[in-house]
Amino acid sequence: MDGETTVVREQHTFNLVNLQQYLSGNVPGVSGSDTFTVKQYRAGQSNPTFLVQTSSDSYVLRKKPPGMLLPGAHKVDREYRVQKALFSAGFPVPKPLLYCADTSVIGAEFYLMEHVQGRIFRDLRLPGVSAAERAALYIAATEVLARLHSADITALGLSSYGKGAGYCKRQVSTWTRQYRASAHKEIQAMDKLSDWLMNSLPASDSQVTLVHGDFRVDNLIFHPTEARVLAVLDWELSTTGHPIADLAYFLMPYYWPISLNILDTMGALKETQGVPAAEELITIYCRCRLIPLDLPEWNFFLALSLFKMAGIAQGIYARHLLGNASSPDAASFGQSVEPLAQIGLKIAESVCPSAPEQLPADQPLFHQTQKGQLVLRQVREFMREHVLPAQPEVAEYYAKNAASALRWSTPPVIEELKKKARAAGLWNLFLSSVSGLSQLDYAHVAEETGRCFFAPEVFNCQAPDTGNMEVLHMYGTEEQKERWLEPLLRGEIRSCFCMTEPDVASSDATNMQCTLQRDQDHYVINGKKWWSSGAGSPNCKVAIVLCRSVSHDSTQRHKQHSMIVVPLDTPGVNLIRPLTAFGQDDAIHGGHFEIHFNAVHVPLSNILLGEGRGFEIAQGRLGPGRLHHCMRAVGLAERALELLCQRAADRHAFGKKLYQHEVVAHWIAECRIAIDQTRLLTLQAAHSLDVQGSRAARKQIAMIKVVAARMACKVVDHAIQVYGGAGVSGDFPLAQMYVYARTLRLADGPDEVHLSSIAAMELRDQLRKATAKL
Repeated sequence: MDGETTVVREQHTFNLVNLQQYLSGNVPGVSGSDTFTVKQYRAGQSNPTFLVQTSSDSYVLRKKPPGMLLPGAHKVDREYRVQKALFSAGFPVPKPLLYCADTSVIGAEFYLMEHVQGRIFRDLRLPGVSAAERAALYIAATEVLARLHSADITALGLSSYGKGAGYCKRQVSTWTRQYRASAHKEIQAMDKLSDWLMNSLPASDSQVTLVHGDFRVDNLIFHPTEARVLAVLDWELSTTGHPIADLAYFLMPYYWPISLNILDTMGALKETQGVPAAEELITIYCRCRLIPLDLPEWNFFLALSLFKMAGIAQGIYARHLLGNASSPDAASFGQSVEPLAQIGLKIAESVCPSAPEQLPADQPLFHQTQKGQLVLRQVREFMREHVLPAQPEVAEYYAKNAASALRWSTPPVIEELKKKARAAGLWNLFLSSVSGLSQLDYAHVAEETGRCFFAPEVFNCQAPDTGNMEVLHMYGTEEQKERWLEPLLRGEIRSCFCMTEPDVASSDATNMQCTLQRDQDHYVINGKKWWSSGAGSPNCKVAIVLCRSVSHDSTQRHKQHSMIVVPLDTPGVNLIRPLTAFGQDDAIHGGHFEIHFNAVHVPLSNILLGEGRGFEIAQGRLGPGRLHHCMRAVGLAERALELLCQRAADRHAFGKKLYQHEVVAHWIAECRIAIDQTRLLTLQAAHSLDVQGSRAARKQIAMIKVVAARMACKVVDHAIQVYGGAGVSGDFPLAQMYVYARTLRLADGPDEVHLSSIAAMELRDQLRKATAKL
């Protein structure tokens, strides 16, 4: 904090007593008798910015600078307006508290906002962080910019915020005018660049989004420990206009020589380890916005950015000459104007690729629908902004209630997240008829949610509820849907699936001995089930039970079992005990319970599809369900690999960092290969499921069920090995990840059963090929 602020500079002093009295009457928590201090931020070349502190809170104040000002500049009222609109929409900006147009208070218009605690990097090379984190920080910044440009101006109430189409022409005119109004001498390169820009306006100048106008890394506040943007600052130049102007301004330092430095904040990035290439960031930006990767007239936008930067430098130097500059080193900016203009002219005449040559965004290997791309982007943003930050609070809840029955209840923070997700339309995404997403679309979503243990529940996409809802949707009667499906879709109740039994080899599902016998207008169920996931939740109200139908006469092994819906409050349903996996009760997922059914009577109307059709239902249920499991495993593996790489970069052993040991480097490479292979195979299965249906995709689904679980086990195991003793402790999520991954090799059928099925199907396919050749 001390390095960011200084005493209020003489030319910017104002009456602190007036300010404190004004704020005490307008800002809750500020008192006229409280401790009250004001310091000035060293950064900020335009509108002076101040840190206002009381004994309990901190605020940030932005005001107009003193003296004669350029026309149309320093509009702090516009800054306040745009921040207020964006904050209300959940975009990362500091919360604006008030705007004051009364110049009698401190001698100028100002606005006040909450102080956001985090990291601000004044050097664009981001010193002091690892190469991996440096890349992640730049990617996070790029994603936030794409999100800004995707905002709905009308919904934000900012339709009249700018003049809309023709932004590039206005920018050239504005910065030409402002440059000439502040010029201290004639600079021929600036005049030439201005003429070139006006004569080379892009044909796409009708594009309109919200633009920041000064988007740089040093105008962002990052989370103290995560690669996440908490707030975007300095909205003085924001308006509506062409979004690529913002992107080019952000990437501008990539295109100037290393010898050119403007403040500590600006410096060439191309040789900084870990900073992604400009082309990579352009690709990420375009994919986030769902636009083509090639950006026409990229040279124009880069040249415009340099012209604008030169104009800003000239304005800062002019304020130095007038004695009202906000920065103590404003005098140095005068010598930067001509070099910036010359670089701009050189770029204007050169060929700058805007993106690497690769598969076009609209022709991926497995094509997502437009809606699928949009939903995926929304889920990623929701995960980053809401779900991932809640992980410590969720962990604290389960640690605090380890010996209490409360551990089986959903933590309040997850309940709040569920409300937010539903309000955002990110609800029941797994069910195509509700969400409008294909299986391939949802596969990408499942990968994202796999990065966090409780994320699927936030979107009402958690197992086994998803499978049960699919069963009820596909095979349930209207009465069954109304009674159980609708409450499940609304998230009002939970469910469990009862199939595996403790007394038989459940790898052969035909072994199931829990019986279903008709008795007049009821069925009577007797038997034991275990590994009934989710049954421990107080909100779990219903089970779908696989039973052997005693009264159903069939000689076919796969026609002897039925599925029936059983409310858990039915007499005779007894939850015996929660099972543990590697000593963990998995309360975050409602646990895995042993349940006994002792003469349980349920109405005939609870049967699904009819007696003897249990395996028919199971085949329809397990296809999408296995797909979801596998993509969540990919997401889990991605998170495990991130943790592995972080540890390998942080820790030393035998004189060098862990990743410098060949064995660890090879593990990293093998994990990357295995994850990408599994993702591609799973997406192929999802595509096959969409195009050909469940039966035709059986082999691919069986393949991914084997591959995904093995891959996840391998990646997590390598990560645990790199973490050493910490990897098997509760201090990191790796042990819990391993439990999940290892259990997945048994859930929905052990690997060996699937391998036998794959071999049988492959032999059949090979025989057909051979027969066709004859």
